[in-house]
Amino acid sequence: MPRDPATVSAADWAGRFAGLPVLQHVASQAPSLPAALQRMARAVLAHPFRAATLSIEEFARETEVSVASANRLARALGFAGYPQFRAELARGFESVLAPVESLRSNLQQPAGTVQTMAASLQETRDNLDHTLQALQDQPCEQAVELLLQADQVMTLGWGSSAFLAGLLQHELEPYCSGVSCLAQAGGPSHAARQLFRRGPRDLLITLAFPRYVSDTVELTRLARERGVRILALTDKPASPLVELADCTLYAHIQRQVAATSNATALALIEALVAAVARRSDAAVQRHQELTQSVMPWLHLDAPTEGRDRPRPSKRLTD
Repeated sequence: MPRDPATVSAADWAGRFAGLPVLQHVASQAPSLPAALQRMARAVLAHPFRAATLSIEEFARETEVSVASANRLARALGFAGYPQFRAELARGFESVLAPVESLRSNLQQPAGTVQTMAASLQETRDNLDHTLQALQDQPCEQAVELLLQADQVMTLGWGSSAFLAGLLQHELEPYCSGVSCLAQAGGPSHAARQLFRRGPRDLLITLAFPRYVSDTVELTRLARERGVRILALTDKPASPLVELADCTLYAHIQRQVAATSNATALALIEALVAAVARRSDAAVQRHQELTQSVMPWLHLDAPTEGRDRPRPSKRLTD
């Protein structure tokens, strides 16, 4: 592990993960353990997430002990063996580790390249089917009304959702008078500065999918405190965004080799934009004006010999 566990004090682990019962147990038992086992216990306290993800062989190698010693540590802490101790550690990081364990399990199954790609595409199709089936029970009309009534629309997401937030801004621009993406190079502090100027007539569309980014949740909470209306795009009612949102739409994002199916989230975004376009006044005119403005940067196919082309009028050939 990166840091010498012998130098780790109680203050080093009494942070974000200190509330996990298994770590509290390790910390309470460590002082009474033999020196070699105490060193391993401190390694666990220094890097609990890493300890939860390592196999017994990897843990033994990184702490420079034998596999038998790793098992002795687990038994000294009251577990049947290291696998049981690691499983208890992993419970504290269950939501974070789920994609890792899923990938580990997936890679243990033999599969060729085409088979793997086909399975991924089928997984996306299944996600889309689930999302489509659930759409009937979701507040789609309310979501569109929030968008159409807002003075300013802001999109927000971090991690992979930052890219989705940017795409959502791009897709909404023809239909909303003011759209901005808060997921910019300035980071969360820039987003907070923008939210400080907003209020009840504005809308924040916030995106968070497993693994949820805490900055997204905190900025959404800040927006709610400012009275900004909240439309959440997320994956399930247990998402931390749901309790903060005025309206929530869900995408089914199950994926075997990653935390989130971005393809399904993007499909939900496109579906929402399609509904907004249908309800937006002068949608065709706005889209036409936008197309005209970007025309200089669009590639136009040159006429091909033999292809039907407009014929010159008789007046021009006279």
